[in-house]
Amino acid sequence: MAGLGTAINVAGILAGGLGGLAFGKRLGKGYQDTLMNANGICVLFLGIGGCLEKMLTMGEEGLESRGTMMMIGCFALGALLGEWMNIEGRMEKFGEWLKKETRNEGDARFVDGFVTASLTVCIGAMAVVGSIQDGISGDYSILAAKAVLDMIIVLVMTASMGKGCIFSAVPVGIFQGVITLAAGLLRPLLTAQAMDNLSLTGSMLIFCVGVNLIWGKKIKVANLLPAIFLAVGWALLPL
Repeated sequence: MAGLGTAINVAGILAGGLGGLAFGKRLGKGYQDTLMNANGICVLFLGIGGCLEKMLTMGEEGLESRGTMMMIGCFALGALLGEWMNIEGRMEKFGEWLKKETRNEGDARFVDGFVTASLTVCIGAMAVVGSIQDGISGDYSILAAKAVLDMIIVLVMTASMGKGCIFSAVPVGIFQGVITLAAGLLRPLLTAQAMDNLSLTGSMLIFCVGVNLIWGKKIKVANLLPAIFLAVGWALLPL
């Protein structure tokens, strides 16, 4: 059944969030801060690993880099588009609305937890490929695997950043659900090169999330999101 993979993914995030909330209540602030730094380090290296996997290839004379022009062009233009669209601000406003509607006005970390967790679990090739596969053939295996990974990530994030992380299930459900519904239209666009570009730019954004987790909000990661879509479009250009 199309859409089952996204439902499993959302359920995994909710389970991880509830588990993290119960676990986090037993931790003092010092433990929570240390846990958040540890989580940030893991996210950093997830991003670094994904970037190196797509950027470096073994040539005749050793390691060679690729995708540099695509990366620079897509991030430069994507940053301008994201800032113009104010994606970060809109996500924060949505987080504020969720905080009010769920009666969590007293939770100062709610919005930050929601935005950070949402960016971490939404960005990446698994979300796109898995949703398309689910929409076309009903095969939800990729999203089921992603559900397990997201459950662990959100569990740790919720323990250190609070219940706002649980509500990352909302954008994941919307994002992957839309892709699943539009799978037939999107599949021809996702060539091997397009997927490599998507994976590279997505990994770079995950790295930026890790930077914010460790050093505070230094980068408006959401405003860089258009780079992912531009990277897919770049692969379709007759270069």
